[in-house]
Amino acid sequence: MALTKNQKQEVIAELQEKLADAKTIVFVNFKGITVAETDKFRRSLREAGVSYKVAKKTLLGRVLDEKGLKGTMPDLAGEVGIAFSTDVLAPAREVFEFSKGKQTPKIVGGVFEGEYADQARMMSLATIPSREVLLSQIAYLLKSPMQRLAIAVGQVAETKTS
Repeated sequence: MALTKNQKQEVIAELQEKLADAKTIVFVNFKGITVAETDKFRRSLREAGVSYKVAKKTLLGRVLDEKGLKGTMPDLAGEVGIAFSTDVLAPAREVFEFSKGKQTPKIVGGVFEGEYADQARMMSLATIPSREVLLSQIAYLLKSPMQRLAIAVGQVAETKTS
């Protein structure tokens, strides 16, 4: 069903409002996903603080053109939705996590740091561990040399006492 001019303007205004403070936008191909899976997908995104919207590509293109993004928009074939958030990595990570082992939904591109990104770049962002995981990895790296030094000192002390 075709949208009237007023409906298109409403969709554009809604997209402009929602995408105004979005730091990352992920283009999601959802062709072939069932209604039940769509509900699960939307729920998992919502729980992670990520918004999801489906709109016509031409209307989405208009809104993104107005934002003045660098680069060229990736080819968006098929049905496309957008996942977006003020968190830089959450949209890509959440879409990737949900789509593990499934055919759809899948990441087909996005917008990162004010410029268009292809599927490969968005997938690389999706696989970056969360902040908490990265902090624990740093703590382990800092702890490891000290732990080895303590073991070595302990072994030297044992050999001296025996």
